[in-house]
Amino acid sequence: MARVKGSNIHKNRRKKILKLARGYFGSKHKLYKTAKEQVMHSLKYAYRDRKQNKREMRKLWITRINAACRMNDISYSKFISGLNKAEVAINRKMLSEIAIDDAAAFTNLVNIAKAALEGKTIKQEVKAPKAEKTVAKKETAKKEVKEDLSKLTVAELKALAKEKNVEGYSTMKKAELLEALK
Repeated sequence: MARVKGSNIHKNRRKKILKLARGYFGSKHKLYKTAKEQVMHSLKYAYRDRKQNKREMRKLWITRINAACRMNDISYSKFISGLNKAEVAINRKMLSEIAIDDAAAFTNLVNIAKAALEGKTIKQEVKAPKAEKTVAKKETAKKEVKEDLSKLTVAELKALAKEKNVEGYSTMKKAELLEALK
């Protein structure tokens, strides 16, 4: 029988392993056998460390939150319990960022948690925008709509005219459609 060589399949498999092993020390990036062994270990380590990294980050966030809580005279566990009772849904990553960047906002969260632990409820005030601002926003929105209409194609303008029940829209040209829609 004729000898069959590995050809492209084996060459591509080896190339893939050696590509993954690029940058390794010594023969681990040159020789296929050692490179394959090291790549298998590296992939295991990467899988394991992705899980460990999540754990370590959560520990870091909790440490930061705890430090900020201690500055506000409350323990971490009571703070989290108070937030749960107050039905404040915010994850530890965001709490950590708030603790670092905005101490006043974090203090407000601590006050909410303390009130919830005591059985009180704090009503959050939502500031409504002033009437003048909303009127100005509506006017600018209308101007933007008019400008946007000129950017539309004739087919899109005809579809809008059909929705707004404009008579004779099918025979109108673009300029006529723009006037009818305004």
